[in-house]
Amino acid sequence: MAKIPHQPEEIFAEFTADLKSIFQDGLLSIILFGSGARGEYVRKKSDINFLVILSEEAIQTIGLAIPLVKKWRKRAVSLPLFLTPLYVKSSLDSFPMEFLEMKTHHRLVFGEDYLAPLEIKSEHLRLQCEREVKGKLLHLRQGYLSSQGKSRILRSLLIQSLPTFATIFSALLSLKGEPIPTKKLDIFLRTAEVFDLDTEVFRIIFQMRYERRKLSKPKLQDLTNKYIEEIRKLSKMVDKL
Repeated sequence: MAKIPHQPEEIFAEFTADLKSIFQDGLLSIILFGSGARGEYVRKKSDINFLVILSEEAIQTIGLAIPLVKKWRKRAVSLPLFLTPLYVKSSLDSFPMEFLEMKTHHRLVFGEDYLAPLEIKSEHLRLQCEREVKGKLLHLRQGYLSSQGKSRILRSLLIQSLPTFATIFSALLSLKGEPIPTKKLDIFLRTAEVFDLDTEVFRIIFQMRYERRKLSKPKLQDLTNKYIEEIRKLSKMVDKL
């Protein structure tokens, strides 16, 4: 049976060797990002996320990696993100938020570090933040209505929104010139402080997702209303950044 590693670095050498056996000189870089790079990896709960940079020629043979995807999924490695240097360079205006998150918290496993030198333009970052916050606000409102007040659906709506907001909030802190904390909870709490939001709302939802905190139906509905209101307030502030 495939062994799930206790820490991501336990598989670095084997994972690198597997990719080198396929792409050879076309393998330019392997970078760890996500919970493993932030020091929040939890065995059997967290995925291990890799960014793999290939040459333009090598990425045309990406299908050769299909057997490895199946092998490594059994060891908690999520589907690697395969990119080329050109794609990274030409996509900073399209995905500034995602590249900022990877740049802020990553660990070089093999080859050249393509993330450290990246320069994210604030105007691109602000525009994506506005689009994402307003889009998530609509999603929360629609989800609340379609839930018909059922606790199971409301709980899922709240906790599933959290990872995306962690990325958005990191970008908002960057726009404010604030250092981005390493831990997710600290990202939520610091953003709430900077934008004058209710920190307790985000703390409770974080506990629901990561600590399995449970709420009664009335408290869950009240929390949902407060959460939507805080995101509504944030959407107005982002519009003025």
